[in-house]
Amino acid sequence: NTEKAEPFYKLSVPKQKTSSEIINEARNFLRTLRTRRPFTPTEEQRRLFGSGSSRAPQNRPPSVFSLHASNFDLAESRPVSGVRLSPLKHKSVLVTSAKDEASSISFPKPLADASEIRKVSNARARLFGRTSWGNFLSAKTVPPDQKEEKLDSEQTAMMNNLCRSNNDCLAEQRSYSPWNGESRQLICNEHISELESRDFVKGTAGKLPFQMRGESEQMKKPGTSPSWPRSTGWKGRETGLQVETGINESEEEEIFWHMKVLPILHELEKEDNVENLCLACTKLYQALNEENMLGKRFKRRSVLLKILYKLVDIDSDPLCLKLTKIILSMKVDGRNLLSVCKLAFKICRNEKNDYIIQNEGLFDCLLEVLRTEDLQKNNEALLYCMGAIKFMSGNAVLLNEMVKKGAVEMLLQLLKQINNVKENDTYFSNLGHLLVQLTATLRNLADLAPARRQLIRSGAVSELCVALEQRMRDKDVCTYVVRIFSKLSSYNEFCTALADCSRCYILFLALLNKHQKQQDLVIRILFILGNLTAKNDQAREQFFQEKGSMNTLKSLFQTYHELDLNAQKWHKERGRERKKHPKHPSEAEDVLIKLIRVLANLSVHPSIGAALAAAHHVVDLLVTVLEYKSVDECEELVINAATTINNLSYYKVKSSAVQDKKLRIAEMLLKLLMSSSMDGVVEAVRAFGNLSQYHEICDFIIQKKIHKFMIALLDAKNQDVCFSACGVLLNLTVDKNKRAFLTEEGGIGKLIDCLQDFGPSDWQLACLICKTLWNYSENVTSPASCFGEDTETLLLLLSSLLDAEPALDYSLDRDVRDYHKLYWEREFKPVAEKLLERIQNH
Repeated sequence: NTEKAEPFYKLSVPKQKTSSEIINEARNFLRTLRTRRPFTPTEEQRRLFGSGSSRAPQNRPPSVFSLHASNFDLAESRPVSGVRLSPLKHKSVLVTSAKDEASSISFPKPLADASEIRKVSNARARLFGRTSWGNFLSAKTVPPDQKEEKLDSEQTAMMNNLCRSNNDCLAEQRSYSPWNGESRQLICNEHISELESRDFVKGTAGKLPFQMRGESEQMKKPGTSPSWPRSTGWKGRETGLQVETGINESEEEEIFWHMKVLPILHELEKEDNVENLCLACTKLYQALNEENMLGKRFKRRSVLLKILYKLVDIDSDPLCLKLTKIILSMKVDGRNLLSVCKLAFKICRNEKNDYIIQNEGLFDCLLEVLRTEDLQKNNEALLYCMGAIKFMSGNAVLLNEMVKKGAVEMLLQLLKQINNVKENDTYFSNLGHLLVQLTATLRNLADLAPARRQLIRSGAVSELCVALEQRMRDKDVCTYVVRIFSKLSSYNEFCTALADCSRCYILFLALLNKHQKQQDLVIRILFILGNLTAKNDQAREQFFQEKGSMNTLKSLFQTYHELDLNAQKWHKERGRERKKHPKHPSEAEDVLIKLIRVLANLSVHPSIGAALAAAHHVVDLLVTVLEYKSVDECEELVINAATTINNLSYYKVKSSAVQDKKLRIAEMLLKLLMSSSMDGVVEAVRAFGNLSQYHEICDFIIQKKIHKFMIALLDAKNQDVCFSACGVLLNLTVDKNKRAFLTEEGGIGKLIDCLQDFGPSDWQLACLICKTLWNYSENVTSPASCFGEDTETLLLLLSSLLDAEPALDYSLDRDVRDYHKLYWEREFKPVAEKLLERIQNH
């Protein structure tokens, strides 16, 4: 019986591979790499710009500042009169008798804490001056026949004085009465007695019904003005506040002011306890909200705002939070909008306030500012508003609330507006500060699955790429956008969307070239590129074909390799050996890990892999890593380099750099093989599996007794390890002069044991073992002389495995079962039948 001897060192391949086959075969040939996402430590302190910001302190808005009542513009809060009004020349009614004094506002109650007493009372003095609300309400107004005259500078200064009493403020408000178009005289109300005024403020239950009845009677009389003071209405957000002439304030608003608001203002005056002041502010907000008096329509809005502004001097975050919510809801603008946004920022900057912020609904007010305010006109106010939102997004509870309330959609709309402002615009630079806060917030939102879905499906990729392109020189903006991409690129849906944005590769390469030494930026871009090229052939092609892509990677490698060498030299000179198995790689090592991962993933593409295998500078980089870096110093870096070399060694191309350097590579792999890292050992064995197809490497393996190590690995009881080791042994048996090595270390028996242990569950491994035994037995004269005492075991095992039933294990998933059957029929069965026949014939 003659037959042509045919070694099986070239594995046969089915005409059509299933997806399961491709995945299974990846353990033998090409593999992509995974790696950890770059870690970003949480800032110890909340700041407008982080500690790593590239902005010089003098070129950026401050994160820390003090706010007082003086930061608010009281004059801006007052409605603009339709006519010029004469200066106020009223005099406060003083308390002249014991009876009057008893009727006036009571003195503040003492506090338990002396420091709190000082803090509240000092602000109280600035807030209310020396007059009481009772005196204030009874102040006389300007006579109706007073002639119009211009305000001189001294009087103007007096009216705008930040420390004037609220008595003056409210009296001034009463002076702004509607005027008649024909006579152009101010209608004056002089029907409130001093006693009635005090009763209103004190909220006396017995007096109110009488006063209401009296008012109703007066209202019925034609030509009689009501007893409560009237004020003008105004409207027009864009054009400023304007007086509507000839229209009286509604009776309902008048009643609301006296019945609801004045009693609360009375509380704000008499309370010295911060907790009670907060409660009064809560009641004020609820009252305004219930009566739909928030916004700009409330005619006594300016009086309220002046009072609220001055309460800011009481340095209490809970109170300031209440004030912020009310002031924002009153739709202030200009300097006041900036100040209240700074106040919100200041409150949110302290993470201890997160709990009270959760209960106040501040985010709704801030979101409304983003939705309604003009981007260019109020860019500084929006900056601090966005900064406050960024701080809120650092809290998990607040972050979830933000997603539910549409933060993602709102922020993307704002991002589009910013992107529409071009570089030659005067606002471009200032909007960069705002963009930092916005992108930092989006990065935090990307941690939540619902927000990620919204970002991916709402076109965030293209807008963020536009921001990246326009702000290429702004390292802070680039870093946050790249951090967003880094987070999202761990998800296939995002990678698909980003890969479809063809300009992203140009942008990434431009950033790598421009910010080459900015490790935090470089490492994230490389991580993103590694994710894009892990599963997508189109992404591999697009990146590889971009002009200068490989030169950029080469330049980065040289930069960070040099940094790593310098760090090693520094440690050595100071006698500080790095500890074994460090918990985290150094910054330079981490960049090299991510960079080599990109090369490994690119090499999976057939044409790119072949090109890289022939690229001497690429292979030189990888060999350099294996030479200077031990697996004990940085395991992931060394293993990544070995995996990439293994991928490139798969390609048999002319002028292959791997082939030229194969012996040098083998020396490095031997060092890895002898290391204490099991992952490193497995990777070295895999690489030897490809390199052992060269005769020089086979000689090296025998010379260095590496074959004994491979035989020993057959006892590992791990399918992948056995598969890789068996691949090396198969290639060694191609050479007739080297086949005898299998008799050493019990190699034949261990191969048969592996076939018995793993054959029924891994037909690919079973096929590899049978091919090795086939090559070994090529010139066999008798089974006994070839397989010895293992001959009978091998015969029974082959007969059993050639039975179709093991391949049709019905306990397996149907797809897996079909895959097993296909590989059993096409790969294992032909080889096993030939081997069985050879043994039986002899």
